[in-house]
Amino acid sequence: MPAFPPLLVVAVALIDADGRVLLQQRPPGKAMAGLWEFPGGKVEPGETPEAALVRELEEELGIETHGSCLAPATFASEAMGEKHLLMLLYVCRKWKGVPEARHATALKWLKPAQMYALDMPPADLPLIGLLEALL
Repeated sequence: MPAFPPLLVVAVALIDADGRVLLQQRPPGKAMAGLWEFPGGKVEPGETPEAALVRELEEELGIETHGSCLAPATFASEAMGEKHLLMLLYVCRKWKGVPEARHATALKWLKPAQMYALDMPPADLPLIGLLEALL
């Protein structure tokens, strides 16, 4: 069986003062449209995971943070057809600005226990339990 290079993506659990986590809904026309996910995106060549996440948060949500505000939490590994997804999840409690849905259909702030009721990508689901334990 041929080995496929992993697709490296980063995601963040933005946690507000009430212990809620921000999720965004994937827009129509994209893979897995309508599913709820942690904000983030692909790590570009030459980029560190932290730099990619800082860039993605500015592009997707219009908020500013710094690599030092991102705490590594866990990762997910998921086969996706011809690719293998490796998603690094960070936790962030400090940012500037109010998140807005620039590329997503909608945003929701939820306690981890409420996330089980949402349709989420397979790679995101195992991360909920970890967030429940952390918060």
